Amino acid sequence: MRNILVVEDSPLVLKILEHLFRQEPNLQPVFCASLGEAQVMLETSASLFFAAIVDLNLPDAMDGEIVDLVLGYTLPCIVLTGSYNEQRRDELLLKGVVDYVLKESQHSYEYAFRLLHRLESNSQVKILVAEDSDSTRHFIRRILTSHLYQIIDAVDGDQALQILKEQPDIDLLLVDHSMPGISGFELVKMLRQKMKRTDLIILGLSADTKGSLSALFIKHGADDFLRKPFCPEELNCRVMSTLERRDLMQALKQAALFDSLTNLYNRRAFYEQGTQMCKLAQRGGHDLSVAMLDLDFFKSINDEFGHASGDTALVLFARALVQVFPDALLGRLGGEEFALLSRQDAPALQGALEQLRQVVAGLKYAADAPALNFSAGVYQGAAEDLESLLHQVDTRLYQAKHQGRGRTVSN
Repeated sequence: MRNILVVEDSPLVLKILEHLFRQEPNLQPVFCASLGEAQVMLETSASLFFAAIVDLNLPDAMDGEIVDLVLGYTLPCIVLTGSYNEQRRDELLLKGVVDYVLKESQHSYEYAFRLLHRLESNSQVKILVAEDSDSTRHFIRRILTSHLYQIIDAVDGDQALQILKEQPDIDLLLVDHSMPGISGFELVKMLRQKMKRTDLIILGLSADTKGSLSALFIKHGADDFLRKPFCPEELNCRVMSTLERRDLMQALKQAALFDSLTNLYNRRAFYEQGTQMCKLAQRGGHDLSVAMLDLDFFKSINDEFGHASGDTALVLFARALVQVFPDALLGRLGGEEFALLSRQDAPALQGALEQLRQVVAGLKYAADAPALNFSAGVYQGAAEDLESLLHQVDTRLYQAKHQGRGRTVSN
């Protein structure tokens, strides 16, 4: 739960914000109507707040004093205002506010909440700024720090390359076109040979006035381009939008590979990963073991206790699978059917399944519901292809069900 300080005196705006906060269970607003109220709140409880949304003009602070108060407590500050003043906007952004949002429409307030969500994730985002100009580098750092990013500096391309080797978890690179040593262009080309766009976002920078420069940067592998000098708002928007595109691509990849309920590999991904695992086993000349598991009497769980309880049972069962088989390839093939592929031999795998059976029996998925149990088939053999392994183990799973369920049949 994140506590958000909201300083606003307009009843209409408060009504809109209250409505939006009701849709955000992880954000808890604390409302103040004046500078005086906010001052008391911050003096006693500043450490409890994650960020603040403040009205620029309050009854007892008509000249934006609330912004200085909030920033004095190093709280990320989103400013709401009813009128646009470009000079004032630039002053506030340079002071270190997160953003300057006009009270124009529902979209404006939704944008403020979008900023709050980004602040939550930004603390995990690492940005490398490769820029030989000290003043530009410090300017960028000052702008981005208010958004809670982790900022790392590099004074040239060589240092940037070294930092990227030492810290492969860097999310975004801001790189100047013209630097001593490795130029920005060369650095982008080198990085794109090894790193995909989902691995590293690259934004090019340059003071060159050539119109073709942005296209060249992007053709070499950059995701976006900024021409210097740029305003703080433009930098913030470009960084945020590229990160959101990256997050969307990762979410799409997640949806394509993983079962949305259990977070195990879905059928398609299990077959793809399993096929690769079989090829590696063939090259190494070793067998693989495969198991197929089916929750017993799962339909009766849905019928008697509801589908929500059935979903809970599947989620808890999947977690138990991961706990007992941390090194195996795991997948939900559909419904209540699961599969795993492992380098363990069949006896060891069968022993681990009995351990899983004990864990599963203790899972609580619905009040007064019977203990979960499962039937399983296990097969160990040459990894000629995944389909033949699954055919063998499916036969043994059928035998386990035919023999009374709640057991494992192995070769």
